[in-house]
Amino acid sequence: MTGPGENGGPAAILIGPPGAGKSTVGPLLAARLGVGFADTDDRVEAVAGKPVSDIFIDDGEQAFRALEREAVAWAVSGAGGQLPGGVIGLGGGAVLDPGTQQLLAGRPVVYLATGFAALAKRVGLDRPRPLLAGNPRAMLRTLLEQRLPVYEKLASITVSTDDRAPDEIAADVAAQITGSPR
Repeated sequence: MTGPGENGGPAAILIGPPGAGKSTVGPLLAARLGVGFADTDDRVEAVAGKPVSDIFIDDGEQAFRALEREAVAWAVSGAGGQLPGGVIGLGGGAVLDPGTQQLLAGRPVVYLATGFAALAKRVGLDRPRPLLAGNPRAMLRTLLEQRLPVYEKLASITVSTDDRAPDEIAADVAAQITGSPR
């Protein structure tokens, strides 16, 4: 594996379900690697001018997924020239798009694997997560069952996040990316 950000590509692309820690671990990992961090949900919100939850309510999931697909392409291409070699955190469902899956092929994709109990605790099931509306526990379990095979297929590195501090996770990922001891 080449070093972080070599060839102008991202140093790491973090994937995983909502609550896995992508937005928390991503900046810590970026700092360890000395690169920038981009969160595709932040990009979607900036382009749309409103929060993700409002996009789902006002415009629907299809509109959100189109914005998300564009945000992933923007970030992977170097975030508009602002993030060559950086760390990217993808929204939990971004990997379901076949075009996004193709875009991630052969790249340093890190799956932040998190068990159901840890996710339920982290998500708190009280934050505005549009895909968990209704029965949040059942929706979270279904979401995990649907996405797990995709996360596993795309990952070049898998790191368990259960019962681990974000900095410990970032150190683990950085060591695997750079091939150096933690």
